[in-house]
Amino acid sequence: MRNEEIALLEQHGVKPTANRIVVVKALAAAGRPMSLTELEYNILTIDKSGIFRALTLFRDHHLVHVIEDGGDGVRYELCHSHATDVDDDLHVHFYCERCRRTFCLEQVAVPAVPLPPGFTMTSVNYMVKGICPDCGKE
Repeated sequence: MRNEEIALLEQHGVKPTANRIVVVKALAAAGRPMSLTELEYNILTIDKSGIFRALTLFRDHHLVHVIEDGGDGVRYELCHSHATDVDDDLHVHFYCERCRRTFCLEQVAVPAVPLPPGFTMTSVNYMVKGICPDCGKE
C-alpha cells in the first residue's frame, strides 16, 4: 500500500525525498497552519534551512498554503488542491487574538473579489481575527 504522504507529493509533482516526507507528515499531523518555528520545534531531524527549502518547493507546487498569521509572520498548511498549477482549495482562516492560534475554516469559502480591469490575482489570503471558542469560554 502506498504511503499517503508520498502520493500527495507525487500528485503535486514533487519528488518524495526523506526530508520532504517528514515535513508533509508534520504538517498533516498538526491539522492546522504551522509556523516555521513550530515545524522546527516538531521536526528535530531536519535543520531550519532544510525545512524552509521543502516549504518553498511545496509552495511553488501548490502543496502548501502560505498564510499571513495575523501577527507578523507566516504559517504553512497542506493544500488539498487537485491541481499543480492552481489552488482549488481556498478557504478562510481565523486568527485568535488571545491564544494566537490560526485555524482553518475549510467549510467557509473565500468570497469572490471582482478586480478592476488589468489586475490579475495570483493568490488570496483571507484572515478573520477574533476570539476562538476555547478562549471565549474563559
